[in-house]
Amino acid sequence: MKKITRRAFTVLLLAAAIIFGMTVFVLRYVDEGRDWALYFSRANAGAGGELRDRNGVVLASFDATKSAFSDDAETRVACYHVTGDYWNRTGTGALSAYWGDMQEYELLSGTTKKEPKQFTLTVDASLCRAAWNAIGYNRRGAAMLMNYKTGEVLAMVSLPSVDPINGEAKVADTAFINRCLTATFPPGSIFKLVTAAAAIEDVPDLFSRQFLCEGEYTIGTVDIHCTGVHGYQSVEQALANSCNSAFAQIAVATGYNSLYRHVRDYGFLDTLELDGLYAVPGNYRTEYAGNPELAWSGIGQSTDLITPFAMLRYVAAIANDGMLATPRLILSDEEPVQTRLINEGTAKKLKEMMSYNVTAHYDPQTNFPGLYGLCAKTGTAEVGSGEPHSWFTGFLDDAAHPYAFVVMIEHGGAGLISAAPAAAKILRAAIAAEG
Repeated sequence: MKKITRRAFTVLLLAAAIIFGMTVFVLRYVDEGRDWALYFSRANAGAGGELRDRNGVVLASFDATKSAFSDDAETRVACYHVTGDYWNRTGTGALSAYWGDMQEYELLSGTTKKEPKQFTLTVDASLCRAAWNAIGYNRRGAAMLMNYKTGEVLAMVSLPSVDPINGEAKVADTAFINRCLTATFPPGSIFKLVTAAAAIEDVPDLFSRQFLCEGEYTIGTVDIHCTGVHGYQSVEQALANSCNSAFAQIAVATGYNSLYRHVRDYGFLDTLELDGLYAVPGNYRTEYAGNPELAWSGIGQSTDLITPFAMLRYVAAIANDGMLATPRLILSDEEPVQTRLINEGTAKKLKEMMSYNVTAHYDPQTNFPGLYGLCAKTGTAEVGSGEPHSWFTGFLDDAAHPYAFVVMIEHGGAGLISAAPAAAKILRAAIAAEG
């Protein structure tokens, strides 16, 4: 009897182990089965497919025997950080992010679909080429262009770049990094758009105040230097002058809690998503470190760091009266998802101030002819050594051409000298592409 009991107990243990093992296998199969199936299809054993731009231009293609990219070398290089490659060398490429969707894995059969699959992106290859040329192939930088009504990203370019078919070529240092999404930079004066938003909402007498600039502003024992002597000025004039003295005062008047809250709520500290691609979080001091450091942070220095994509989202929301059309990289007929990022009144006031920047300070007839409704802000971000980073960001307040943009050129110098002309070329190319 005892022997029968022991045998029965052993059988039950074996049955429990089998059930446990099968349960683990099924759970792992559901969770990881697609990766198992696609492991070999990544080596060209699966279904064929094509990755196209919004106009049908083939950016990449593959089938069971080979993989390929565009026949045009400039397109391959300009679009590299959008397409990525078949070896996942850059973490933001569509080939890696959407590989499973292109293969159409079927859970029940455990196989991939054998019919070719076409995947269409929102980007325009011609605009990516225009952005790549506007920045200059021998520079380091980033540029993004987006339709702020639909959320469609029309161009995303990072330099230096890579020709994915030229395996023998020497790859520039950091070329696999997508500077639009996966690198952060000090923003300099474009960050004054964030400080201004916080001040609009939390400094009651902001628009009746005058801010004195005598070339520098001393707070405690720290001197904050300005690029000019602007005298007494309103907040609108201070933004147009990009006055460090005035915005140091505005940051202190606004207070740390307000500034931090706005930076956080606008998404600058989040891991942001672009249709399955992810942008790294930025940086802002997580605790108050005194008024001198607060003043520096309000003018976009201190420990401030942002991604170009985070700033693109922000100015796109300003352009759209505070509503953000969720940025997207996959072309779709679906209506864009709209969420409120900025208070409507704040966004409208910022739009007025950014328009005033252009008309009062940027000489639009000389620098931006033909760009109707340009609203923008320059940035010249000090980086400790070498020339500062050059920024230009904004949008066209033009229903026919609802484009938001951001351009950053590493060590490019003044924003109006380097990044602004590049942005103007990209915008003119986008307008011309519309016919």
